[in-house]
Amino acid sequence: MTAPLTRADGTPLRVLVVDDEPNIAELLMMALRYEGWDVRTAATGRDAVSTAREHAPDVIVLDWMLPDVDGLEVLRRVRQHDDRVPVLFLTARDAVEDRVAGLTAGGDDYVTKPFSLEEVVARVRALVRRTGVLEQRSDHVVTVGDLTLDEDSRDVTRAGTPIELTATEFELLRYLMRNQRRVLSKAQILDRVWNYDFGGQANVVELYISYLRKKIDAGREPMIHTKRGAGYVLKPAETS
Repeated sequence: MTAPLTRADGTPLRVLVVDDEPNIAELLMMALRYEGWDVRTAATGRDAVSTAREHAPDVIVLDWMLPDVDGLEVLRRVRQHDDRVPVLFLTARDAVEDRVAGLTAGGDDYVTKPFSLEEVVARVRALVRRTGVLEQRSDHVVTVGDLTLDEDSRDVTRAGTPIELTATEFELLRYLMRNQRRVLSKAQILDRVWNYDFGGQANVVELYISYLRKKIDAGREPMIHTKRGAGYVLKPAETS
């Protein structure tokens, strides 16, 4: 049996489930509570935002289509209050552009309906493992060239300028920085950052690499490089 996940202080992981279909919300709540987690539910976008502020969840399972505002708007409002909480989208939309829209808006993962409860639980576990909620960190700063990442505060700067990252972007950057000058394949990145195969859709790596480049390399000497047919490598910027 899989060991239960708890927060760094030993208290149950806090999960917010947002879905306007009572049967789905109830099933998800039962499955997540079976993991020993503290689960709250909301049926509307407005309830979701207020519950998130009161409950301070460690992860949110968020339906894309809601009766008042859609999941993207809920995500935007939640992130105004907590810009780090990871979000798993539940969506009936299976088009590539919709998946990209959810990830671009700051979502960290998605599951397409109909889904299995086991898959949702597995993806929630994967999300919280890469957000730093689970372990008590000691101060640890990783530096590559003028790029600095603080694993304790989760602050990232380049040449002293703060860079805001989502939870997934942070974990991807940390993996690249910990393996500076080493070429990492898409498969390696998927296994380490997403903790599972992501349905074989390795293009999610390309998508998040592009996000990082816009935040890390924009207007500066590049640090993230593509090695065609091999993968990606991060190394100090070349100076003239």
